Amino acid sequence: QVQLVESGGGLVQAGGSLRLSCAASGRTFSRSVMAWFRQAPGKEREFVAAISWSGDITYYADSVKGRFTISRDNAKNTVYLQMNSLKPEDTGVYFCAAKTTIVGVTRSREYEYWGQGTQVTVSS
Repeated sequence: QVQLVESGGGLVQAGGSLRLSCAASGRTFSRSVMAWFRQAPGKEREFVAAISWSGDITYYADSVKGRFTISRDNAKNTVYLQMNSLKPEDTGVYFCAAKTTIVGVTRSREYEYWGQGTQVTVSS
């Protein structure tokens, strides 16, 4: 069992930066694939980034490549999402998610555990 709590969201101007954190509890965190998804009002939840259990493999949506960086600290049971050069279209609720296999990392239905989400709003 893994419980996830996101933090770090807020209001930022376009071009600014934010760092999201996801604190996990549960003994399986270090063996979990971790990911960030986001959901804008009226839209489906979409994949943002994922990271393997060891941290040596990362995946990104094309829309955030070169601007966002996912990382993890297994000693602290925490995964991060550094978001730079933010755009108004990055606005949404950002969710942290966990799964135990590397298959289907971009598909939300493959994830077993979810946090409650943190709001990110980027003003133009």
